[in-house]
Amino acid sequence: MERKQHTVEKIGGTSMSRARELLGTLLIGERRGPALYNRIFVVSAFGGITDRLLEHKKSGEPGVYDLYVNSDSEHAWLDALSKTAEAMRAAHDEVLENEADIQAANDFVLERLEGVRNCLMDLQRLCSYGHFRLEQQRMTIRELLAGLGEAHAAHVLALLLRRHGVNARPVDLTGWRDGSEHDLESRIETETAALNLGRELPIVTGYAQCREGLVSAFDRGYSEVTFARIAALTGAREAIIHKEFHLSSADPAIVGEDRVQPIGRTNFDVADQLSNLGMEAIHPNAAKWLRQAEIPLRVTNAFNPESAGTLIDAESGAEPKVEMVTGLDLYAVELFEQDMVGVKGFDTAFLEVLTRHDLRIVTKTSNANTIVHYVDAPLSAIRRAERDLLKKCPNAEVSIRKVAIVAAVGADISGLNVMLEGLGALDAAGIPEAAAQSARRDVDVMFIVPHGQREAAIRALHAALVEGGAARAALAA
Repeated sequence: MERKQHTVEKIGGTSMSRARELLGTLLIGERRGPALYNRIFVVSAFGGITDRLLEHKKSGEPGVYDLYVNSDSEHAWLDALSKTAEAMRAAHDEVLENEADIQAANDFVLERLEGVRNCLMDLQRLCSYGHFRLEQQRMTIRELLAGLGEAHAAHVLALLLRRHGVNARPVDLTGWRDGSEHDLESRIETETAALNLGRELPIVTGYAQCREGLVSAFDRGYSEVTFARIAALTGAREAIIHKEFHLSSADPAIVGEDRVQPIGRTNFDVADQLSNLGMEAIHPNAAKWLRQAEIPLRVTNAFNPESAGTLIDAESGAEPKVEMVTGLDLYAVELFEQDMVGVKGFDTAFLEVLTRHDLRIVTKTSNANTIVHYVDAPLSAIRRAERDLLKKCPNAEVSIRKVAIVAAVGADISGLNVMLEGLGALDAAGIPEAAAQSARRDVDVMFIVPHGQREAAIRALHAALVEGGAARAALAA
């Protein structure tokens, strides 16, 4: 595909809630005239709105969707929908200043949420006849609700930019009141075909209604998938994700801002490892499309325009080094069966149960009679999987314990003795019972540490492998 001059840029929900500040940085800043254009912005909903529409991403507190499909009370989901409308209005009141713009945004919220309310009430009445099943419409409802937040954010940001002299154009991919059927590619191509990138600034919804079902396929990562597909289909020069922080060698809140080092350049392999550890630079499916289209990804701090950010492309770093130390808390699910050795099928049965319960596996280990999967999922879901696993393997013992995984990641960490240096650093920091594992591709080493030791392990490993020059010393030796 011919590479064009425009960029495709994504703004996350937290940054959207500070959109007025973004006027002075990435949205306008010092740009004038033609410099304002040849960019496509893909936006997420304002911070917290999708949590209200679906469910809270971290706590699991039910939103409109959960209350509608799981609650016997009609008032519960109606109240939640009304509170979501209030939260939307509060969000754009923080961003917009002009009274006419605020009224236009209020009218937009009223029209969309009243439309959804009527739709869901009609569906309830239809299902009361017995021939129609709400269970069959769950994902359609989830898709419908997910698009509301992005449509609102795109509309509000376009209002804000137009008030400041930018020819911004909201591009709604949510399929609102659209009876036609599209796959993701045709939805994007249909809605973007008439854009004049040299003269207008498209503000595109991060949710796109399509035959595949973005939410069912990618859950809450759908906005990054939309962003990547737009970049690939339009042949963007570069794809850019704007965050509220720099992509650095560790979380500054854990290690300290004065100790972390910004990552100037890395590759998609590192991005994949970070996604696996819950620290997503980009959704792995989105990264795949950019990589296949040979479009570099840049991750920047939205509020620091002077920094070039982190460039992620197909190239490796100039020299072997540990680029980042990060980790997450999870559960170790261990199956022990004394008679497993020499018998096929135990691993397959274990994996089938975890997959059926939609449990995300970060990594695994095994020996002659024990298999351990390290799972990032709620304990309630793991307990349900445990019951099914014991039915399949009635003579097995299954144990579940909280642990943490901390990983040292780099595009190339060959020859650095990362596992040995890391275990030594953890021992010196008084972190007991640490274990380590690594694949042969020399991109990461994972350290399994006891629950409650994740942050201490990150500090110890960062000091030894990033700050202390251990990697350089080992390479020189």
